[in-house]
Amino acid sequence: MVALVTGASSGIGAATARRLAREPGARLVLVARREDRLRALADEIGGATVVALDLTDADAPARVAEAVEREHGRLDLLVNNAGAIWFGHFAEAGWDNVRQHMAINFHAVVRLTEALLPALRRSAPSAIVNVASPIARFGPREAGGYVASKFALAGWSDVLYLEERPHGVHVGLVLPGEFATEITPAHSRKRVPPLPQPDKAAEAIIAAGPGRRAERWVPRWYWLFAAMRILAPGLLRQLAARKRLRAVIRRKASRLAAYTRSAIVGAGRLRRSPGRTGHRRG
Repeated sequence: MVALVTGASSGIGAATARRLAREPGARLVLVARREDRLRALADEIGGATVVALDLTDADAPARVAEAVEREHGRLDLLVNNAGAIWFGHFAEAGWDNVRQHMAINFHAVVRLTEALLPALRRSAPSAIVNVASPIARFGPREAGGYVASKFALAGWSDVLYLEERPHGVHVGLVLPGEFATEITPAHSRKRVPPLPQPDKAAEAIIAAGPGRRAERWVPRWYWLFAAMRILAPGLLRQLAARKRLRAVIRRKASRLAAYTRSAIVGAGRLRRSPGRTGHRRG
């Protein structure tokens, strides 16, 4: 399996590269701006093709595609993970903030995917995993540009899945929450209890790519954001308006998730016929 990971110099991208390197016969292509970090990671995992560039450059997609073709001649998995965030109210940050986010978080993904799609089709069955965010489904304050770019990525991923399915190219979407990575604000990284390491996000990427799952939320209870947006949009907006959004939503979502699990278990017990034994996994 030949797998390409963007944003591989740190965080979720680096964790994904380490996880993929454990797959039998895996050959990796690591893409990011910081060449020294990419080469250190390549040495750590036993070798990889390193492509150091800025994905927003005009010639970046062609350069990546050329490296893939030259070194491997095929591509089985594309992980579009590279991204960035700059906080600011729209009234102050304006269009330029939105433009910056769209350039790296959406346009660069679309352009790279376009350049690599022929190789993915030739290598089918193959997969694309686009890494978005839970706020691709709802929007907190001061992150309008980031939210817009991730909304666009999630919507485009749904359409791309439908279009590429007949060609054997699966498209999965991963929506990771806050992890202990460079993109996470410093005050969040110092939180007690500490943020989880990005290994869980890497496992979700494996599930959405080689595992051919449609969508993975990390942690899983974050899917409640999407449910609230459809079932109770007014409530979600009220929660988003509160200053401590993450803490409030985490507390309420955890309670709802616990209630949902209890309801499912209870329903299962009611359906079980007398004298029938259940099955326990693991």
